[in-house]
Amino acid sequence: MAFSQELRSLIDTSSKLWAGEAEVVRTYWTSPVRTLETDLLWIRRQCSKEFNGSGIGEYKNMGVFMGPLTELKEIFGKIDTGEEDSVSRHYVLELIDTLKDEYEHFCLFSDVYDQIKPNNLPSINPHKLETWDEDVALTRLRHSNIAEHGQLGVRASRFTEGGYCTLFREGMRAADLGGQFAPSNKLIAAACKEIYEDEFGHMLEGIAGLGREGWSAEEFKLMEELVVSQLRHRVLMRNAEFSFPLSEERILAIFGGEIEPEPFDYIAAESHLALEAAE
Repeated sequence: MAFSQELRSLIDTSSKLWAGEAEVVRTYWTSPVRTLETDLLWIRRQCSKEFNGSGIGEYKNMGVFMGPLTELKEIFGKIDTGEEDSVSRHYVLELIDTLKDEYEHFCLFSDVYDQIKPNNLPSINPHKLETWDEDVALTRLRHSNIAEHGQLGVRASRFTEGGYCTLFREGMRAADLGGQFAPSNKLIAAACKEIYEDEFGHMLEGIAGLGREGWSAEEFKLMEELVVSQLRHRVLMRNAEFSFPLSEERILAIFGGEIEPEPFDYIAAESHLALEAAE
């Protein structure tokens, strides 16, 4: 599949903001702000996103767990009925896969939490997890984009979801870091590697799949505005999640383009889409 000029432009525009999110995580691993307490904090916050996260058009904005679960219950009686409101069995399978993946990611990070926490600290109770201001702002922006722009808003949110897997990619790379956090780094890296392998294909579809959906040049222009705004919010969200390893001045410099872009793997994207088309 050939990537349109509009899609390439959107990817190029996004690449420096992906790099900014990656810099947040990469900087944190060796930052003086890092402590056991900040490690436990970011893992709790990430578990909140994996268990309760909402923002990309999940069913009735109910989140990555309850959204698919509720939708599955409501469409169960419509699977392949042949009626006007019939639901494809393959769509149902996608929902089940999504639910399994997100819950597994919550479990992986919770397992890391249990292995590094003090013995007197309880395990994560997912029903008591709390979000944080910057994540609330990102979710609010996505919901607003979806409400105002419909499917284009959903598609912009899917494009930005995961920030090109930056957390998981940088998490995998932490395995080779030494120092006092070396044991934690190896546990984090192992979890991130497993999640990255789950997410990479979904991420590519969210980005590269735009090229076959027939968006006009004018729609791509609007989508770029939404994507840039969401990706900037993602950098702010991630910086807060990791206890602010980057200064406000550095964040503004990133927003101004003062950073090397995160290269997009066009070969992997084309291979993934070609395999998917052949199925």
